[in-house]
Amino acid sequence: MKKAIQFGAGNIGRGFIGKILSQSNFEVCFADVAKDIIDELNQKHEYNVEIVGKNRRVVTVKNVYGVMSNGDEIIEKIKKADLITTAVGPNILKLIAKTLAKGIEEREKSGNEEYLNIIACENMINGTSFLKEEIEKYLSQEIIEGYMKKYIGFPNSAVDRIVPPMDQKNNILDVKVEEFREWIVQKAAFKGEIPKIEGMELTNNLMAFIERKLFTLNTGHAITAYLGMLNGHNTVKESIEDPEVRKVVIDAMKESGNVLIKRYNFERDIHEKYINKILTRFENPHLKDEVFRVGREPLRKLGFNDRLIKPLRGTLDYQLKNESLVKGIAAAMKYQNENDPQAIELNSLINELGVKETFRKVSGLDDEFDLEERVFTQYRSI
Repeated sequence: MKKAIQFGAGNIGRGFIGKILSQSNFEVCFADVAKDIIDELNQKHEYNVEIVGKNRRVVTVKNVYGVMSNGDEIIEKIKKADLITTAVGPNILKLIAKTLAKGIEEREKSGNEEYLNIIACENMINGTSFLKEEIEKYLSQEIIEGYMKKYIGFPNSAVDRIVPPMDQKNNILDVKVEEFREWIVQKAAFKGEIPKIEGMELTNNLMAFIERKLFTLNTGHAITAYLGMLNGHNTVKESIEDPEVRKVVIDAMKESGNVLIKRYNFERDIHEKYINKILTRFENPHLKDEVFRVGREPLRKLGFNDRLIKPLRGTLDYQLKNESLVKGIAAAMKYQNENDPQAIELNSLINELGVKETFRKVSGLDDEFDLEERVFTQYRSI
C-alpha cells in the first residue's frame, strides 16, 4: 500500500485531501502540531466526513493515523513516503519547509531511489513552487541539482471545496464538507508514475483553472463576507441572500470573469454557469460559513497576487469595468476583527497612513489609474 503524508490535520486536510487519498488506497499519515487531533487519530484510526447538499451522506475515512509535525518521527515518515500533500495555509509553508528538507536529506542518505511527489494544496497561486523554493533554502546545491531534481516532483495544484469549522460534540475528528470538490494538478511536474487518485484531475494548463477559482470562488467569497459583515450578517448564506450584497458580488464575479474570458478564451455561457454554481454553493443551508472566518487575514487577501487585487489588475490590463471589484476592496479595508492580527494591523495602518496610502502599501499598486481615490470614495460611502 502506498504511503501518503498530509501536512495539516485541520478541516481541509481531513475533509478533502486526506479523504481523497484514503479512498484511493493510500495509508494516510496526518502531520500537525495539534496534539489532541494527533492523539485521537492514533486512537481511532478513522473519522466521519458529512457531505451536505442535495444528497446528504456520511463517509467514514479509514486507515489513517497521525504524527506531530514538529517531532522527530515525521522525518522517518518522509524517508518512506510516496506522496506528500499540504493543507496548512500559505503562511505555514515556510515553517514546514525545513522539516521537508531534512526528510529529503535523509531519503538521499538512505539511498531511497523511489520517486516522491510533493503537492501544496493551498489557497495560493503556485503554492508548490513557493514551497519548493523554501525547501531549497535548507539544502545543499549538490542535493538540489542531483537527488531532488531526479527523484522529487513538485506539481502545483488548485483546490476547491468549502469546509467550514464544525461544532464537534462527540468526535473532534469529524468534519462537514460541501458536495462540490475540485483538485486540479499540474501533470508535467510529476516525477515517476503519476499516482491514481480518485478526484484528482490532471492538466497542462493549470493557471487557467487556478485563476478561474481565485477570480470567482475566492473573490466572490471574500466580497460576500466583507459586505455581509458591514450589513450586519453572520454567515455567507445570510449575506448572499441580501439583495444589495448579492448584486455587488455577482457584478464583481462578472468583472473578474471578463478578465478570464479575455485571457484564456473561456466560453462566456460556460463561465456564467460556473458563476451560478458558485452562488449555489454560497447559499448551501447546511454550511454555517461565518463571515468572520471567510474574511480573516485581510492583508493577504488584499495582496498584489491574491483574490481582490489580481482580478482588478486584469481589468486594468484589458481596460474592463471594475466598479464592483473596487467596492469589494473598499469593504475589505473596513474589516474589523479583534482576534485577527492582520485586521488589527490593517486598521493601524489606516489610522496612521490614511486609506489611500494604506491601499497603495498593501496592494502594491501605483496610482496610475486613480484607484486610490476610487477606493477612498467607496470606503467612505459604505
